[in-house]
Order: sequence, then structure tokens, then C-alpha cells
Amino acid sequence: MPAPSDIAQLLNHHTADLSFQRPFYEDLHESPELSGQEAETFAKISQQLERFDCEIVAPIGGFGLCAVFRNGAGPTALFRADIDALPVKEETGVAYASTRVRPRADGTMSGLMHACGHDMHTAALMGVCAILDAHRADWSGTFVALFQPSEETGTGASAMVADDLTSRIPRPDVCLGQHIMPGRAGEVQTMPGAIFAACDSIRITVYGRSAHGSMPHRAIDPTYIAAMVIVRLQGIVGREVDPDDFAVVTVGQMKAGAANNIIPDSAELVLNCRFFSLATKRRVYASIRRIVEAECHASGATREPEFEFFAHGELVDNTPEVYATVRPTFDRVFGPASVDAQRYSVSEDFSNIPRAFHSPYLFWTVGCTPASVWDAAMADGTVDTTVPVNHQSTFLPDYEPTADAATKAGAAAVLTYLGR
Repeated sequence: MPAPSDIAQLLNHHTADLSFQRPFYEDLHESPELSGQEAETFAKISQQLERFDCEIVAPIGGFGLCAVFRNGAGPTALFRADIDALPVKEETGVAYASTRVRPRADGTMSGLMHACGHDMHTAALMGVCAILDAHRADWSGTFVALFQPSEETGTGASAMVADDLTSRIPRPDVCLGQHIMPGRAGEVQTMPGAIFAACDSIRITVYGRSAHGSMPHRAIDPTYIAAMVIVRLQGIVGREVDPDDFAVVTVGQMKAGAANNIIPDSAELVLNCRFFSLATKRRVYASIRRIVEAECHASGATREPEFEFFAHGELVDNTPEVYATVRPTFDRVFGPASVDAQRYSVSEDFSNIPRAFHSPYLFWTVGCTPASVWDAAMADGTVDTTVPVNHQSTFLPDYEPTADAATKAGAAAVLTYLGR
């Protein structure tokens, strides 16, 4: 394993041609595609990979693909980037802003935008490919660049695994990934253990008995049941979860009825739940079921409630040994810009890939907010309200420091395992 100083020297003086990277990034940003619809993005990635000496394995799980760089004997390192965008109308005002409008899954039209930074992730991984390809004398083994679709729907990693990913590429000894987030642009933020939360959405249907609005005594009102469930759910985190622990139970949707003078026969709640502890997750889900069933029983519902779990996201729980191996390299490459990460309550499906291979992994974050904006917001305490965050229409990374850090971080982590 090479010394961190050797990797830092290589990355500070690498000879890879990265002149393609910014035009590639801006093209992706201007032409976003929704989850499961990434045909153009797939083609652009494939075209860029043709410049390198690698084997392209595609398609995998829809519009997923892998580039396999073989360079003699040695370990295998996999690095993943996601490629899909969001149904968000862009309001950044940059020259390469997206103006696309496309149908959502329900048929309604929406603007499209890379509001979560997947275009940066993809461009950075392409830069890592360029560096590894240009410096084959400095590493040995196998490098796998994995470009994953449909992260935003939480289905892309699982779809690639279901499409025989584990038998179509070499088994990685380590899996790596990163995500740009609000923070001083160019900072590389790492930590061992849980960094992104586990999540599920839960669709709950409660049943009653319909009647005319003028005759509530003839009904069993499911809207009332749903309202009482909503109130009781708020007590789970406040009264059943250890204050030193973390949980989120959010009621994001409530649907009931179609007319103002008819009590409906059913109501639907959609919950979003997040955790850093799987034990806490099990306890909270048991509490949700207990509360819903008890409220239905208390109101005399004649049918049991139904529970549907979807939009599942696994806990991203960094392997301590991988963190301990990579962090010294980051410290050497980035100096004071290599910092400790914080846990995020957002979710990611990245960990489904190393889980499928039973491989250890590290997932880190890279700050992307212009330094002057971040420092000013931190100084006056307005960071939570004035700094654009992922999924907002004004979210846009500060290109130069973010792309440089994300590209070097990816290459540094891979070379920590493959470097001579």
C-alpha cells in the first residue's frame, strides 16, 4: 500500500487530460433525465469511456454500466457514481441551466434539474477514470467505475444487483462513493460508522364505513381515525425514542374522500421514517403498527388497516477499517480541507452494492457551497435558511473547487488500495 505522501505527490502533478470534464459536466447538467429514463446520459457516459483502455459492461439494471480497468495482479476497488436527476424546475440562472420539461411517473409535467449533484458525481468519476488510465505505472490491480441509474427512487442499486451485477464484474475488495453536500466547497468530509440514514416510506390505509355527511352516526369515519393516528404518531419520537438516539416519523401525505358531503370509506396516510439504528427502527415500526391498529379498534373499524412499505433505503454505515485506511491519504492530499463529517438524515441506496458483494466500504461527502457564502452564513447563523441545499431549485455546486476535490478524493481513495 503506497504512502499517503506518494499519492498526494501523484495527484498534485498528474498528467491526465481533464479538459473534457467541465464541458461533460455542463452537458449533463443542461440535459438531465429522471430515474429510469437515463438513455441519453447512458450514451454520453459510454462515449466518454471510449477514450480509455477499459472494458464496458452494460447495460446493467436498466441504464447502469460499469467500466473495468484491468492492470495486472492486485486488489479490486469499485467506485460508484449516480446519474439521474429530479423533477425540479431549475432556478440557478447559469448559462447551462436545464430548461427541460418531462412527464413524471403519474403523467403530470415537470421541469427537470440535477438538483442533487449527480452530474458532478458522474463528471468526477470520469475524471478518476482519466487519472487511473493515464497513470497505470503507478498502480496495479483492477479498478471498476460503476455508473448507477435511479438513485432518487431508491431502486437503481438493487436493479443492478438483480441484473447479475455480482457475476458480471470482478468482486471488489473495497467499495467507495461520495456525495456533494452543502459545506465549504472543496472540503472532503469523512467519518466511520453511520453517515446516511436508513429510510422507508409506509403507506397506511385505514377503513371505515361511508355515509352522507349529514348522517355521521351511520358512518365509521376513517378521516377521524387518520387524524387521531397522526396526532399519536407525534409521540413516538418524543416519548419512545432515547433522546441520545435519532428517529424521524413524518406524515407526508393524507388522502381521504372525493366530495365535501360524503364521509369516505377509507383514508390513506403516507409516512417517511429515518434512523441510524436498526434496533430503533424495529421498535418504531412496532409502535406505528400498535398505534394504527389501536385507533382503528377504538373507532370500531370493521376491517384491519393495511401497511405497505416502499422507497426503502439501507443504512450507509461506513466500515471503520476502510475509514482508518483512507483518511490518512485524504489528510495528506487535502490538508486542512480534510475534515470530520457529520451524520446526515438523508438516505442513499449506495450501500446495496457493497452489501451484495459482502465488501467493506467508505462513503464520504464533499462540500460544494462557495466558501464566501458558507463562511458568511456560518458567521451570522443563517446557514440553515440561506444556503441552497440538495433538491432545491437553486442548488448549484461551486464548480472548480468541488470538481477538483471530488475528482482527487475519488482517485486518492482508489490509489490507497491499488497504488504501487
